[in-house]
Amino acid sequence: MRRRLVFPPPRIIFFYAALVVAFGVVVGKLFTLQVTSNAFYTGQAFENKASRLNDPAPRGIITDRRGVQLAINVPSYNIVVTPASLPDSEAQVNEILTHLAKLLEMPLTVPGSQPQSPCTPGRGVRDLVDEAAGFRPYEPVKIKCDIDKDIALVLREELINLPGVGVAVEPLRQYPTGALTADVIGYMAPIPDPNESDYFKFLYDYYTGRGLLTSRDRIGASGVEAYLQDVLAGQNGSRLVEKDVAGQELRTLRVETDTVPGNNLQLTIDVRLQAAAQAAIEQRINFVNTFLARKEALAGVAIVMNPNTGEILAMVSWPTYDNNRFARGIEFEYYDQLAHDPIYPLLNHAVNILYPPGSVFKVLTASAALEENVIDPEREINDPGKITVRDAFYPNDLGQARDFVCWNREGHGPIDFVHGIAHSCNVYFYKIGGGFAEDKLEGLGIERLGKWAELFGLGQKTEVELPGELAGFIPSRDWKRIAWGESWSTGDTYNAVIGQGYVHVTPLQMLNVYNAVINGGWLYRPTLVDKILDGEGNVVSDPQPDLLRPERLPLSDRTLNYVHTGFRLAVTEGTLEGDLNIFGEVGVPVIDVPEDLHVAGKTGTAEYCDAIAYPQNLCNPGAFPTHSWTVLYAPYENPEVSVLVFIYHGGEGSRMAAPIAGNILRAYFDLKEADAESPAPAVNP
Repeated sequence: MRRRLVFPPPRIIFFYAALVVAFGVVVGKLFTLQVTSNAFYTGQAFENKASRLNDPAPRGIITDRRGVQLAINVPSYNIVVTPASLPDSEAQVNEILTHLAKLLEMPLTVPGSQPQSPCTPGRGVRDLVDEAAGFRPYEPVKIKCDIDKDIALVLREELINLPGVGVAVEPLRQYPTGALTADVIGYMAPIPDPNESDYFKFLYDYYTGRGLLTSRDRIGASGVEAYLQDVLAGQNGSRLVEKDVAGQELRTLRVETDTVPGNNLQLTIDVRLQAAAQAAIEQRINFVNTFLARKEALAGVAIVMNPNTGEILAMVSWPTYDNNRFARGIEFEYYDQLAHDPIYPLLNHAVNILYPPGSVFKVLTASAALEENVIDPEREINDPGKITVRDAFYPNDLGQARDFVCWNREGHGPIDFVHGIAHSCNVYFYKIGGGFAEDKLEGLGIERLGKWAELFGLGQKTEVELPGELAGFIPSRDWKRIAWGESWSTGDTYNAVIGQGYVHVTPLQMLNVYNAVINGGWLYRPTLVDKILDGEGNVVSDPQPDLLRPERLPLSDRTLNYVHTGFRLAVTEGTLEGDLNIFGEVGVPVIDVPEDLHVAGKTGTAEYCDAIAYPQNLCNPGAFPTHSWTVLYAPYENPEVSVLVFIYHGGEGSRMAAPIAGNILRAYFDLKEADAESPAPAVNP
């Protein structure tokens, strides 16, 4: 009997067909996962268990020439929260943040608080987390910085129960000498916001391109910290690491970029001499202000250099600030107070502000006049106390005439070149600098004065390793015509040759001019860097004296001898000789140095009118306020050190700046003698 085929119902066929298709899909998917896309999903799995870490490079330390530490690194423990890593449950989040606030002794919330810099007091834990969650949920936000190490260790033990919370250890900059060296060392600040300005965007792009993190890393904001940022900073490293569920690092999976520590800096300054110079300025200013019962002298600069190498042995800008108060974040109130102080304590007055140099500028006029054969140095020129210049357009109208006076209103009488320098005779320099028909003197003139000013480096930066250095200004005929719409006058030249009128310099520029005369005509670049070393103390770079001009200045030995003689006479019989008879100090020497130390130098008193003096009605013709200047060097026979002191609103150079310069010079030789007798190893002050 023939059997009849029986087919299953259509629904069963459809079921088996669907089963086969499903099996095929599963097999295909498995093939895709395990074969075709193996590399892709393996990479994803690797990323799930790995995190990329940016390792901060240890910043180089800064020391003085004897190894005294001026800027170092110390560990800082910061508590951070990553909003995206917090639990999904709001109750759990609240429990974690409440526990964190209690442990850190912080409020949970502060109603009405406004966004501020990380770790700034006045914000609650939740305020900081909620703010970060809105625009940076995957970046750790700092809750509290630089906490006690014991608290950080306790918190680390609890991290398994506190998802999203972490302890970040970061290097913190510390300045052992604080305000004493703040204007040289500077301070550090966060990488600026690129939205603030094009320049800030340039800085942002540059530093983030070098691997720095805006949420953690800081950069030099002033001083050598800023100027030598790349030397000190090194290069951040990058690692892939495996972490557990609590976020603890288990092992390093791969090093992508090696961490390169920053180099160390050994500066040319001697912190002992720096302290002596600052003390000399403070004591003198405080004494004078106390004696006069008013704030007479407002600010000051002291610079000590080796004139034969350009090394800066001390640089004081006073008043200063405490850079340690910026180490853990910029204190807004403190910074705002400094930024709005009219004396500008945040600026280094030695390089960042321009001043009229007054009579210390006469070294340039004197040197140029001899080299240009304007005057026979043996010729005596009469100083009656003043000369009168008549207006070229109204020669018979005496009302249009102008008097140019000497500081000695009675006049010095007949005076020659070296005594003109020694006694700082204004009329002598008016005549040899601007000419005087009655004495048949053509004068140097503004063109030749400008040429020599350029040779001496004025109107140009000295290229010292400090940011924001100003170039100074030497006027010209063309400049006045363009800037003021007026022709140059003889009176303008008279003012310029004695360092007044439009002439402005930085104190460092002025000392560098003197150094070129002191050392025989070589214009060195002032430097603060003695050596650059690696972390093991090996010398990476040992800069040698560097010249701003490759050739010697065209100063003859004859000119140098006459100028040096004038400087020496200033001490033995001129403006630096004798005793003080003001401020209640009768019988006190102008400069108090050992008798066997032969010192030479020059004083200066510069009239000025600025945004501080004008509102106080101090800018009265014939009685303008004055700055005080003095330059000293020693030994006269073979100079090894030069000192410049500038006191803002200090009055006569011989009364205010000169005693300070003398004290600094004495301190230099006292330290030299002490080191020769017992050269002790350097220690932190």
